[in-house]
Amino acid sequence: MKLNVFEDVKEMGNAAAMLAAGKLNDAIYQKGHARMTMSTGSSQLMLIEALLKQDVDWSRVTAFHLDEYIGLPFTHPASFRNYLRERFFDKIDCGKVFYVDTDFEYPERTIAVLTEAIREEPIDISFIGIGENAHIAFNDPPADFGTKEAFIVVNLDDACKAQQAREGWFASADEVPKTAITMTAYQIMRSLSIISFVPYEAKAKAVYNMLTSAGRDEMVPATLLKEHNDIRLFIDKGSASLLGGDIIAKYS
Repeated sequence: MKLNVFEDVKEMGNAAAMLAAGKLNDAIYQKGHARMTMSTGSSQLMLIEALLKQDVDWSRVTAFHLDEYIGLPFTHPASFRNYLRERFFDKIDCGKVFYVDTDFEYPERTIAVLTEAIREEPIDISFIGIGENAHIAFNDPPADFGTKEAFIVVNLDDACKAQQAREGWFASADEVPKTAITMTAYQIMRSLSIISFVPYEAKAKAVYNMLTSAGRDEMVPATLLKEHNDIRLFIDKGSASLLGGDIIAKYS
């Protein structure tokens, strides 16, 4: 893992987006196309804005997104499909987008479609945020590190639901759906490259627990990311606020 610490979140977004664009363009040059997964949430806005400014032939990119609430229509402001359409995909000419469509009566149908598509070939780059409870996608603690499925149905924990309400996506934690479809930790780790964009002080404890944990820990799902051989973690002074110089030096 390579750690980058920034004073300014906008600068951090530009740096992460430039790195991502380079990897996407390399894949397009080598194969004629690229594949990526997109993360959502308030913490990802600066990264998404910066990505829109990059010189990438998006028509050659196939995109997936990580997770979605079950039972929440895509028109709801908190829908991750709605989030990505409004903020990113409606503004570019993307080749193909595979949304986690939870409008089907049976989640298994969505999972089957997504699994077939995502396993056609490797994902070149994944954007993976980290939650306040250290979740990756909606793999809340204790995360299932054992499954080899690509997507699964999960129950959201209280800390996750509280974060969604606190960020303003829902009026209260009680309104947050109890279940979701998420890309698994196993599938995330199969990405060729990972950019983890984790700004703001609200994420400081999760970042600290991730980087100071001795090994993988299902109660701190983000610890698994440290085992990936090409991951760049972007944090700002807020999310780095609990880290000592020794930890920063270890991963820098």
